[in-house]
Amino acid sequence: MTPAATIAVMDSQATISAEIAALSKEYDAGGIVETQPRVDYRPYRSSTLRHPTKDLQQADPEGVELWAPVFGARDVDPLESDLTIQSGGEPVGERMHVTGRVVDGDGRPVRRQLVEIWQANAGGRYVHQRDQHPAALDPHFTGMGRCLTDDNGTYSFTTIKPGPYPWRNHRNAWRPAHIHFSLFGTEFTQRRVTQMYFPGDPLFALDPIYQSVVDPAARERLVATYDHDVTQHEWSTGYRWDIVLTGSHRTPTEDA
Repeated sequence: MTPAATIAVMDSQATISAEIAALSKEYDAGGIVETQPRVDYRPYRSSTLRHPTKDLQQADPEGVELWAPVFGARDVDPLESDLTIQSGGEPVGERMHVTGRVVDGDGRPVRRQLVEIWQANAGGRYVHQRDQHPAALDPHFTGMGRCLTDDNGTYSFTTIKPGPYPWRNHRNAWRPAHIHFSLFGTEFTQRRVTQMYFPGDPLFALDPIYQSVVDPAARERLVATYDHDVTQHEWSTGYRWDIVLTGSHRTPTEDA
């Protein structure tokens, strides 16, 4: 099927928005709080392909660990947290600083946690062969970085604010600007993945992935806060976003 034919059979944004509104109304009337993304969320058309549909099978956890990545503090260079200096030149876009704490449900810091991020560039394009969005690649921006949390559970990255980008969930579908976060845990089987968004994005109401977290308060926990104290004079804007791993205020993650 040609791209034009594919677009022709796609649902409209109005159809998707109506489905989101209906599910939101159903959730409000249900009386049960859901703080994690729905695994099967109809407006997110490919969600049925992104979760298990068959019974779980017993696996040997020790066998899995034999093939999992391992790392130590000496394997993570402090420069890996600055995504603006990775490729021998200045990337295009709004330079920004993103920081926050990784804590458990009681507010205790999670120390020496490996935090990895990946994101689109300022034009909304990833450095990935499957991303054929007709926006320019930035030769000075890979969109990938990592760091370890400190004794207070704090992570910190310098990067470029990503742009929104189109995706073929439906006709004229655009993802809000976001940064993907991965937390390694103490072993590979504990890994959690989530997304951080930016305040006031007009695409929030239209995006099925963001809306798949049907509880409004839980959705808000995915949105960073502009912090003028984190902003650096004549250098970068600043955002703060904490990640809560457990408890009733747990940050929504993609492992639900």
